[in-house]
Amino acid sequence: MPQNQFQRMVFAFLTVLVTVHAYVFFSLYVVNGSLLMEINNSSSVLAAINNQGGVYMFGRYMPIWSVVLIEFIFAYTLEVIMGSPCSFKLASRVFDMKNDNPMLFETAIICATVALMCPAMSLIAAFLYYPYYSGFNVITLLANWIKLVCFNSPFAFFTQLFFIQPLIRTVFKFLFRRNISKRNAVINKV
Repeated sequence: MPQNQFQRMVFAFLTVLVTVHAYVFFSLYVVNGSLLMEINNSSSVLAAINNQGGVYMFGRYMPIWSVVLIEFIFAYTLEVIMGSPCSFKLASRVFDMKNDNPMLFETAIICATVALMCPAMSLIAAFLYYPYYSGFNVITLLANWIKLVCFNSPFAFFTQLFFIQPLIRTVFKFLFRRNISKRNAVINKV
C-alpha cells in the first residue's frame, strides 16, 4: 500500500487516529463503564466521567480529549518507530510480497502489528493509568499490564483485521488514488 515515507506516515496517522479513539471508547465504556457508573452513581458512562472530573491518568483526573491526545502521541510515535517497520519485516519473513496473495501478506502485517503494538501500548497504558494514589509497586504495574494485554488483545485483533484496517485502506486508496493509478499504469506497461 504505502510506497514512500510520506505515505507511510499518513497511513500510520490515519490508523492511529481511528485506533486510539476505538481503544479509549473500549476502555472507558466496555471494560470500565459499569464500574465508573457504579462508583459515581450515574446512569451513563459519560456522566460518570464528568462527575469524577475526567479520566484518571498520571495520578490525577484529566478531560477525555487530553487522554485521547496523549495516547495518540504515544501510539503514533510507537507505530512509526516500531510497529510499521517491524511488522513488515516479520510478515516478509513468512510471506513473499511479490509471489504470495496480497491479502495474505496484508493480513500477516496486521497480525504482526497487533502482536507488537498491543503489549507495547498496554505497557504504556499501565504506566499512564497506574493507581499512583497508593504508591508505586512493580508487581502492581506488571499485573495491570497483563490485565490490559488480556483485555486489549482480542479487541485489537478483531477490530484491526475486520474494521480499522479495511477502513483505513479504503480511505488511503481514496486519498492517493492518483498515485495508485500512475503506479498501476507503469506496472501494466511493463
